[in-house]
Amino acid sequence: MSFFLEKETEVDFDFDYETLAKEVVEFSLEHELFPYAAEVNLTLTDNAGIHAINKEYRQIDRPTDVLSFPMLSYEAPGDFSFLSDENEDDFNPDTGEVMLGDIIISVDKVKEQATEYGHSEKREFAFLITHSMLHLFGYDHMEPDEAAVMEEHQRKILDALGITR
Repeated sequence: MSFFLEKETEVDFDFDYETLAKEVVEFSLEHELFPYAAEVNLTLTDNAGIHAINKEYRQIDRPTDVLSFPMLSYEAPGDFSFLSDENEDDFNPDTGEVMLGDIIISVDKVKEQATEYGHSEKREFAFLITHSMLHLFGYDHMEPDEAAVMEEHQRKILDALGITR
């Protein structure tokens, strides 16, 4: 697995966020039985940075907590059967890894929401990565039945990692 972390803002969490991020990404891949080595990019920014991206790509004029930019198109969430070595567009030609996509997290929102929800910044950070990884696997939460499935996967991953509220 290739995991790339870019910091566009000061990150002053009281935990090893780089190690945690990699651990959550790796465990999400294992938990969802992703069949190939993968490449995931994580960018940590502030509210102003994520606001600009949210406005540009989603036409939503406000900051958000996390944005996910999947590189794959799924027929069904978590169904990786469409992937094959023959579909070169899904694989990085230099590494042979599947390019899953990009995750962008607002460090400001991690702090705000941890306080708002009454849990640690570590838990909020891990939750947002898990949530975004599931988006990279094709899950969504626009409809109640989709949300229920996605929330169950999030809960199982975080519980297995021992990261609870």
